[in-house]
Amino acid sequence: MSVSLWCDYLNFVQEYDLSVCERSPAGLLKARNLFERALTAAGLHVAEGSRIWEAYRKFEQAVFLTIDESDSKSREEQVHRIRNLFHRQLSVPLSNLRSILLLYKAWETEQGNGLDVNTSDLDGISSHVASAYQKALEMLDARAHLEEQISKRDAIDSERLQSFMTYLKFEQSSGHPSRVQILYERAITEFPISGDLWLDYTRYLDQILKSSSITRDAYYRATRNCSWVGEIWTRYLLSLERGHASEKDISAVFEKSLQCTFSSFDEYADIFLTRVDGLRRRFLLTGELEDALDYGLIRDTFQRASDYLSPHLKNSDSLLQMYRYWARLESNLGKDLVAARGVWESLLKICGSMLEAWQGYIAMEIEMGNINEARSLYKRCYSKRFPGTGSEDMCYSWLRFEREFGTLEDFDHAVQKVLF
Repeated sequence: MSVSLWCDYLNFVQEYDLSVCERSPAGLLKARNLFERALTAAGLHVAEGSRIWEAYRKFEQAVFLTIDESDSKSREEQVHRIRNLFHRQLSVPLSNLRSILLLYKAWETEQGNGLDVNTSDLDGISSHVASAYQKALEMLDARAHLEEQISKRDAIDSERLQSFMTYLKFEQSSGHPSRVQILYERAITEFPISGDLWLDYTRYLDQILKSSSITRDAYYRATRNCSWVGEIWTRYLLSLERGHASEKDISAVFEKSLQCTFSSFDEYADIFLTRVDGLRRRFLLTGELEDALDYGLIRDTFQRASDYLSPHLKNSDSLLQMYRYWARLESNLGKDLVAARGVWESLLKICGSMLEAWQGYIAMEIEMGNINEARSLYKRCYSKRFPGTGSEDMCYSWLRFEREFGTLEDFDHAVQKVLF
């Protein structure tokens, strides 16, 4: 999105590309396509976009000078092309819009069209061009104060960043995605390592452009500039999935994220779970995809997450949720009840004094109708010391279980163990 970079590139092509230098049909097409790309990328830049428009016009005017005077048709077509460029530029709110109008009037005078080049009035200009110019002028005036705020070099960074955010809200309310995107690009050029800004930018792209290559490129740059922000990586993985990226590409981003340093282990957990979420969804599409996944990849991802996170998230809700998810997938997707029980048993070795771990294991067995196995778990844990009222809660939970599922003998046995 850098105007200066685009201008340098355009100058380079015009100077060193032989087909462009010779003005061959292929060279002209190549140059014009490149100029149009530049306009799409940065032509709406309020402060500097005119540089690209000017370079484009100068190129077309240089082409005009190479056309033989006897070839009136080609010269007329080229004049029309230059005029169209002026008209397009006059419809864009650029900082020097009024001077562009004077340039246009001077150029039209050179073509034999009598316009007053000493004033900025619109006499003699076609109504549709005049209307577009007036609208662009109004848009420019509405942005003048905002442009002034983000251009203050003596302001501290936090104030300038806030000025950009205010400007962005204004552009978003105007409903023109291209202007919003260019302003975001201007902002990240000034503040390339602002995690909040990258998150805001990529969130906007996800909402507006969803799975486009522009969104993917923005996430790539965001992770390079703010590799320590875990949320950017998780959303990058989701964006790739929305865009139907290959398993190879998604896996590469996932592996790269694990090499970064985040501020909390919960961020690593979120990345692991986001990866599992994507694998689960892809696994469910088996038969619809050419590169269908084996469930073993999901199991391996959970195991890696456990090996890395368990020492740091012991007795935490994050670890419990991950293991519960793992056990459910072993049962539902892997169709392996033994493996699901193995997951819970592994968690109990790490968090044996965590009430919720036992409750989760028991709930799974009850949900699957394995009453005897659930009863065995109650017998294993009812006498354990859990924090707070956990031990009492577990005892009464066992009694409720036997009331709902057990025989009278089972209930009496539980009462005997719990109350006496």
